[in-house]
Amino acid sequence: MSNPLERYRNIGIAAHIDAGKTTVTERILFYTGVTHKIGEVHEGETVMDWMEQERERGITITSAATTCFWKDYHINIIDTPGHVDFTIEVGRSLRVLDGMIAVFCGVGGVQPQSETVWKQANRYGVPRIAFINKLDRIGADYFKVIKQVNDKLHGNALIMQIPIGESENLSAVIDVLTEKMTVFKPVDEGVDIVWQDVPEEYKKQTQELRTKVIERACDFNDDMAERYLGGEEISIAEVKAALRAGVLKREVVPAFCGTAFKNKGVQLLLDAVVDYLPSPLDVPPIEGMIPDSDKKELREADPNAKFCALAFKIMNDPFVGALTFIRVYSGTLKSGSYIINVRTGNKERVSRLIKMHANKREEIDMVQAGDIAAIVGLKDVLTGDTLCVEGDRILLESIDVPAPVISLSVEPKNKGEYEKMILALRKKMQEDPSFRFSYNQETGQTEISGMGELHLEITIDRLRTENKVEVVPGKLQVAYKETIRDTVEAEGKFIKQSGGRGQYGHVWVRFEPLERGKGFVFENKIVGGTIPREFVPAVEKGLDEAKNTGVLGGYPVVDIKCTVFDGSYHDVDSSEIAFKIAASMAFKSGVTKARPVILEPIMTVEVDTPEEYMGEVMGDLNSRRGRILGMDASTGGSQIIKAEVPLESMLGYTTTLRSMSKGRASSSMEFACYREVPEHVQASITSKK
Repeated sequence: MSNPLERYRNIGIAAHIDAGKTTVTERILFYTGVTHKIGEVHEGETVMDWMEQERERGITITSAATTCFWKDYHINIIDTPGHVDFTIEVGRSLRVLDGMIAVFCGVGGVQPQSETVWKQANRYGVPRIAFINKLDRIGADYFKVIKQVNDKLHGNALIMQIPIGESENLSAVIDVLTEKMTVFKPVDEGVDIVWQDVPEEYKKQTQELRTKVIERACDFNDDMAERYLGGEEISIAEVKAALRAGVLKREVVPAFCGTAFKNKGVQLLLDAVVDYLPSPLDVPPIEGMIPDSDKKELREADPNAKFCALAFKIMNDPFVGALTFIRVYSGTLKSGSYIINVRTGNKERVSRLIKMHANKREEIDMVQAGDIAAIVGLKDVLTGDTLCVEGDRILLESIDVPAPVISLSVEPKNKGEYEKMILALRKKMQEDPSFRFSYNQETGQTEISGMGELHLEITIDRLRTENKVEVVPGKLQVAYKETIRDTVEAEGKFIKQSGGRGQYGHVWVRFEPLERGKGFVFENKIVGGTIPREFVPAVEKGLDEAKNTGVLGGYPVVDIKCTVFDGSYHDVDSSEIAFKIAASMAFKSGVTKARPVILEPIMTVEVDTPEEYMGEVMGDLNSRRGRILGMDASTGGSQIIKAEVPLESMLGYTTTLRSMSKGRASSSMEFACYREVPEHVQASITSKK
């Protein structure tokens, strides 16, 4: 723990599925001495993909955290998933990281999920460097991928290296700045790096690119720019310092190359992490709100300040129970001490502190500002909670959680395991905020909801392997919603006289459509006390509960504004429950009159297909009510079709696409928005209800 903060690096590795993130991380662990044997994804032996489902499928599902050391620098790494169904894992990891390595496949280039990750990194203001991986594969083109990063992502990528030899013959990498070439020896898995002079035929290209690097660095240091224009020689250390300043401003992305699988270029990437990515001291202080006030406060990354951390991930461990991963923004935390969860106001005891190496752990006594670690023993903590010390509360911005778009019913195979299943689902929901489960009163079934078919499939798989609960899944259901198209006014009257004290509630409510994504808005326009103030919250509650069941298919009603503007009351008989019921009656009546319509989730679909199947793939997408947005030639010689398609038409699409293209085409899907369904589709949805 003695490393000063400037020698810390909290980094994430993020990219499209199959670009090689986990392989890059495995090599980093090998070269930094954390592991003594290289684990391979395709052999199911990786350290970072430790879950059974990850090893079976060769994909990353949960972001794994690990710690390593490189040249006296303390590096915390989070390996994030690439599959869009687990996008929450990427978002919450980026939220707590200081820097990122964006990995691109040398053949695939900028792929759909690369764009999503890039946008998320922009949103959280994360500085990054790029690593073009898999240059040992046929069709890989380093310079073409850099061009794609700049054209498609406006990435400001800057070429820092030149690969020597193509595909299988990739033998060396030229470092543009030092004008030296590094040769990798296959005998010792690339551990020993040999530096040589640049071959004659590459000298001109190296010099041209070096000039570009220095000129770009001058943009971030005026004094250096003047000296450079005056013909002075600029030292490599100065160029690196200026480029680092540019990376911190997110105005330049140094790009490096290699093939992690063949052990080439990873040590140079580690050097780049140290040279260009920020330490906790380089990023702006974290901003938070003081609870129950409008005051904002900044927290510096200072180990001596008051303690403040964000819980960014919960993991249920079979041996120690719930592990809460935290990023410490300020102060120091010792094991055995007490902290406050700002959301609940509860005091929690930190029974143990753990440094994670994927799923292996090392116990530590304390963590300090800039650190990422896990706490054992917290009872009631959710992803995005702020943890502080008593008497010094601050609320950090929480983590955005996307709403689920697909659901299915589940029941245990063995009826006696219902409680066990519910307990396991609760734990899953605590671990993964984009996963939900609920009990459907109408059908009497338990429903699970998530971000896609794979998300739910893997959850069911994990129930079987981790929780030993066999479940029977029902049919996949799309998460439809309802909204209104007209502005209307409706009355709700609930009057019950039955001897003794009666019930009296009477409201007039105006219902207006809102633009997509606005949700539910309530406004109180009661004047002159036609409804006493104490009953207005009951009216809001009645409307809020009524919106969960629409009039067309019983789906939640969204993007609606409800304004209560009139009504009446009875001195004796009026009660909260009466006004709540009156409000829900007004809601049903108003929504029915306001031309209700069903909304369906629309997905952005990208299909990578060989040219000969293009016509068939496009015809199939059109038949699924898809709208083709455009086509693009991919780096590997195939075509990429981009379309918007309703989720309902895309259930089971992967299997159809495989058989249509003899297994050669692949697709990825991401939620785009909700849209009104056509009349004939609405009729078929409501008739099924």
